[in-house]
Amino acid sequence: MLVSELLSYLLDRFPREDAEAWDHVGLSVGDPDAEVKGVACALDATVDAIFRTAELGANVLLTHHPVYISAPDCFAPASSVRPSSSAAVYEAARHGVSVISLHTNLDRSKEARQALPALMGLSAFSSLEHVTEPDVPGLGAVCEIEQTFLGDFASTAQSVFDTSAHVWGDAASSVCRVAFMGGSLGDFGEQALACNCDVVVTGELGYHRAQDLALRGLSVVLLGHDRSEQPFCRILADATANAGVAQDRIDIIPLPHQWWVPTQGGCA
Repeated sequence: MLVSELLSYLLDRFPREDAEAWDHVGLSVGDPDAEVKGVACALDATVDAIFRTAELGANVLLTHHPVYISAPDCFAPASSVRPSSSAAVYEAARHGVSVISLHTNLDRSKEARQALPALMGLSAFSSLEHVTEPDVPGLGAVCEIEQTFLGDFASTAQSVFDTSAHVWGDAASSVCRVAFMGGSLGDFGEQALACNCDVVVTGELGYHRAQDLALRGLSVVLLGHDRSEQPFCRILADATANAGVAQDRIDIIPLPHQWWVPTQGGCA
């Protein structure tokens, strides 16, 4: 299989048309006519991910986040005066690694809609973006759950996503309808309120927006942007296998420990 053939399959499954207009999806660097030797799947196209791809004997790095949204001024070795994407593209070219990214086009897929709820034993009945049109591709997910308390629900989410969650809302409040949004919640808190969700689980949200939503009755569970989207790497790996790449040539690069939380015993 050629890189171009893998790319064609992936963009057929996750169409460019489903991506945001500002997004950069598809092939960012690499030879479309190269044979696919192996595929490494990762959340981010960092220099370390490029190196790990090469170490695995693979020549395709398939990521959720694009290596860049807007191209840097140059592609050159790592330096504190240039964005990290400059070095990532430089090293990808130097190591013969093609970088393909599926970002907001994957976010709108039915696979992404179910991925986060499924980790908590839940099933989404619609996207958050198009609650009344469940068959339309859309961002986020909405689920009905058996009544529980926010404190218990948030503790489960923290454990499932292996993170140190920040929670806005009364721990004793009742939860029956849940929204999920991987990455940044953006303005979708309004959508969650409009469809009567009790809590939204997301990666990140600014202080004032989180405070406002909680005061209006929508609790917020913040997992960390990366922890909320790492599960999408399994979607990337499964799509690669469905495209025809052998399972033993597909790897998922674990999420690096990029940030931490001080605790009495050290860090978490």
